[in-house]
Amino acid sequence: MSLKVLSHFPRSRLARLESEVPDIEIVEVGEDGGVAADIVGEILLTRPWGTPNMSELLDRGVRWIHTVGTGVDRFPLGEVGDRQLTCSRGASATPIAEWIVTMMLAYEKRLPGVWLSEPPEKWSLGGELGSLEGRVLGLVGLGSIGLGVARRAEPFGMKAVACRRTDAPSPMSTIEIASFDDVITRADHLVIAAPATAATNQLLDAEAFSRVKPGVHLVNIARGSLIDHDALRVALDSGRIACASLDTVDPEPVPAGHWLYDHPSVRLSPHVSWSMPNALDAFLGIFIDNVGRYRRGEELYGVVDIAEGY
Repeated sequence: MSLKVLSHFPRSRLARLESEVPDIEIVEVGEDGGVAADIVGEILLTRPWGTPNMSELLDRGVRWIHTVGTGVDRFPLGEVGDRQLTCSRGASATPIAEWIVTMMLAYEKRLPGVWLSEPPEKWSLGGELGSLEGRVLGLVGLGSIGLGVARRAEPFGMKAVACRRTDAPSPMSTIEIASFDDVITRADHLVIAAPATAATNQLLDAEAFSRVKPGVHLVNIARGSLIDHDALRVALDSGRIACASLDTVDPEPVPAGHWLYDHPSVRLSPHVSWSMPNALDAFLGIFIDNVGRYRRGEELYGVVDIAEGY
């Protein structure tokens, strides 16, 4: 008996799913409007922000929902009910970790500031370039992204210190587990890689910024809601934070004329750190693995705790 998957993605984009999973039937459904009476399915494959017809679809026999994304802060969690919800957590950890290392190197090597478009007054540099060697990498969050950054930072000679929401031991002997306060006061490069939940909303506020190591480089690839941007502006203007590399802000996009666009100490990108070749296939890989687990009655990967919002 085939397994019916209701999908908000067209079948043309799900070739990997059909080729790797036997006895599966993909039923394309629209993202809004009514749902035809004959549409039923056990699994819903959907977008990270849900759809206008979500409630109606879920009443068509759906027992398991999988969102092709890594965060669920925009998903209508109140509609899940007693169904199981999973996400593609960790699928984009590699490109995001690479992006973070790129931002740290760009900061230390003063890129693109040292690039030339005309003959300079002096050919030799005025001032030293920095190095990752001996710098402290502070990680707020130690999931797949934080771990990926730590692994890539180790060959550069960085020291990694991280805080996490659980008391699980360090996954690497070279990563020191510490308190949030310890991380933010020691980090030379402070990377925000925690999920957006009620507990992490504006985690980096004026009080936290008053305790960071002076001259820290802040990197946020999590969600903009983790940072109080008004407080961030004060910390940047005072030099407490030397630079902020932000791939995510709140709201997205920030409106025209917003100070984040032209602040000299802000490096703003449009939420692209996750981007990679064949991105959808990478996200589908976790779903495909979970289909096998689902059929075998095993625990699924990336299960979302509805109460925690993560």
